[in-house]
Amino acid sequence: MNYRKLGNTGLNVSEISLGSWQVGGKWGSGFDKNLADKIINEAIDSGVNFIDTADVYEAGASEAAVGRVAKSRTEEVFVATKCGRQINPHCNEGYTPKVLRKFVEESLRNTGLDYLDLIQLHCPPTEVYYRPEIFELFDKLKDEGKIKNLGISVEKVEEALKGIEYPNVSTVQIIFNMFRQRPAELFFREAQKRNIGVIVRVPLASGLLTGTFSRTSVFEKDDHRFFNRNGEAFDKGETFSGVPYDLGLDAVEMLKEIFPNQHNIAPFALRWILDFSEVSCIIPGASKQQHLHSNLKSIEIPRLSDEQHKAVQAVYQQHIKPHVHQLW
Repeated sequence: MNYRKLGNTGLNVSEISLGSWQVGGKWGSGFDKNLADKIINEAIDSGVNFIDTADVYEAGASEAAVGRVAKSRTEEVFVATKCGRQINPHCNEGYTPKVLRKFVEESLRNTGLDYLDLIQLHCPPTEVYYRPEIFELFDKLKDEGKIKNLGISVEKVEEALKGIEYPNVSTVQIIFNMFRQRPAELFFREAQKRNIGVIVRVPLASGLLTGTFSRTSVFEKDDHRFFNRNGEAFDKGETFSGVPYDLGLDAVEMLKEIFPNQHNIAPFALRWILDFSEVSCIIPGASKQQHLHSNLKSIEIPRLSDEQHKAVQAVYQQHIKPHVHQLW
């Protein structure tokens, strides 16, 4: 495993880390505590030392699994979680220091940890980024020893740029992949100037960039890839990175020509992300142990050639960019 600095946090984190939205079960199919423990333990066995979760993942069961396993290990494991998405309706007015404090303290109870290495605002409405009192709360929580670092998880590049104006924001979690390339423009440069850790989520576009889906693939009714393609439940950019499904399938076939003889191109899609030095780590999910193994193969692949990067860029420019670039 290779490790990179997570911005100004002082943490050195595994390039391939673990996102736990669907750990312990497929999206929509329930939570298997034993499976979650196996996946997290195997990830740590492989050198993963940074695990991202959230209070809304399986109503706290994901946080509990991450904390349970982290405490059972002798290795140093950094735990990141997120807060804010429990607010219902999820609107600017629902965000108050009192409510967010309650969420952080509940996450501490869920994980059983003495403190959180990283707490992140969980894709709040854009208006929240213009409210200093929200960010001031986390300085107080840090002084109280409840958190070590503050980060933000964003939907839009504009939110990331606004968020890093606050001096106590150390990390940004953002969607970045072969189908969502806008962050590599202005945001990456500004993050590097401020020594901000960049955590990449949705690196495989909800599995689309594995190259294993087809027009006949079936997703369960409780799976966001079934019910949220047009943003019915939350930002549609979280589902297939906002790319229309059929268009994405066609583009993936073009990507397969760049990486021939590969049924599963996920490791190459992750390697593409790692080629950007501004990225601190990637947090692909894993609902099965084989998903974890596939993700970890990316660290064995050498840096992609300039020709491969140009070819990926051409697919994006010609087929994907008009549908996503200015939306997020």
